[in-house]
Amino acid sequence: MRSFFSLPHITSGFVAVLVGYTSAGAIVFQAAQASGASTDQIASWMWAVGVGMGLCGLFLSIRYKAPILIAWSTPGAALLITSLEGLPMGEAIGAFLFSSTLLTICGFSGWFDKILKVIPTSLATGMLAGVLLRFALNAFGAMESSALLVGGMLLAYLIGKRFNPVYAVPLTLITGVLIAFSTGQFGETEVSLDPTIPVWMAPEFSISSLIGVGIPLFIVTMASQNLPGIATLRAHGYQTPASPLIGWSGLTGLLLAPFGGFAFNLGAITAAICMGETTNPDPSKRYHATIWAGIFYIIMGIFGGVVTGLFILFPDALVMAIAGIALMGTISNSLISALSNTEEREAAFITFAITASGLTFFTIGAPFWGIVIGTAIHFFNSRANRRT
Repeated sequence: MRSFFSLPHITSGFVAVLVGYTSAGAIVFQAAQASGASTDQIASWMWAVGVGMGLCGLFLSIRYKAPILIAWSTPGAALLITSLEGLPMGEAIGAFLFSSTLLTICGFSGWFDKILKVIPTSLATGMLAGVLLRFALNAFGAMESSALLVGGMLLAYLIGKRFNPVYAVPLTLITGVLIAFSTGQFGETEVSLDPTIPVWMAPEFSISSLIGVGIPLFIVTMASQNLPGIATLRAHGYQTPASPLIGWSGLTGLLLAPFGGFAFNLGAITAAICMGETTNPDPSKRYHATIWAGIFYIIMGIFGGVVTGLFILFPDALVMAIAGIALMGTISNSLISALSNTEEREAAFITFAITASGLTFFTIGAPFWGIVIGTAIHFFNSRANRRT
C-alpha cells in the first residue's frame, strides 16, 4: 500500500492524464461538435471516454499487473471531424458500435496480427497523415486572424520541445489560454461544476456510414493506436498478451458507444509516461501509476461537463491551433513511415493524397477509398515486381 501511494506513482498517473487531455481533448470536442451534438451530448461524450478509459485501464492493470493505460483514439477522433458532418447522430453511434464490434472480435479471436499484415503499415500511416493534414493547415490558417495567439502558441511549443517534449503540448495550451485571456478573446458561458449526466443516443445503421465511418475508424484505431501501444509495452519489457487487451478495450466501446464512447485503444505516449524508471525502479510496481491514471480519468469523465464548458469558452483559433500543433509530430512521423519504403511509396502516397482530398463516392468518405485504392495499387505493384 505504501508503494501504491508513493508520489512518483501519483504524479506519473496525473501527468499521463494531463498530457492526454491537453493534447487531444480539443480534438474529441471538435469531433463531437462535427456530429451536431448538443452541449449535453458533448458532455456525455466526455463522460463516456473518461469513465471508459479509467475503468478499462484499472481493470487491465490490476488483472495483468502491468502498466496498461487505455486511451481514446486521437486519430479516430480526427477522422470523425471530417466524416461526421451532415451525418445523423444515430448513424454516428451505429458506426461507433460497428467499429467497436470489429475491435472486440479481432481482440478475443486473435486476428489482430493477421489483419495488420494484410494492410501494410505504410498505407495505414499514409491514410492517417491524410486525415490529420487538415488540422495542421487549419492551425496555420488561423494565424491570418489571430497571429499573436497562434504565433505565441507555436513559439511555446517549439521551446517546450527543445527542453522537455513531454510537457510541450501542455505548455502550448497554457500559453494559448493566457494570451486569449489577456486579449479578451474568451467566450461567455457558464461552466457548471455539477457531475455530468450521461445521455443515451439511440444507434441507427446504414451501409454508407458503417463503411465510410465505421471501417476507417476501426483501421485507424488498430494500426495507429493499438500497434504502437503494444510496441510500447514490449519496448519496456512487458510481455502481456495482446489479444485480450484489444478485446477488452473493444468491449468497453460496445458498452459506452451509445453515450458517445467512439473508440478505446491502448495508450502509447501517455502509457510510456508511466513505464519509465522515474516512476519506479522496479518494473513490477509501475502498474500502480496506471491505476492512478485510471482514477484521474474517471474523475475527469464524471465532470465531463466542466471540460466541455471550458472548451466552449476557448476562442476557435485556440482550439484549432492546439489541435494542429499537438498533431504535428504524428503527421510528420506518419509521412516518414508512409514514404520510407521505396517499394510501397507510390501506393502510400496515393493513399495519402486521396484521403487528404476529401472526396466522397456513394456517400462513403475519402479515408475508406484511400486505403482501398492504395491497397489495390500495392498488391498490383507487388505482383508486377515479382514477375519482373
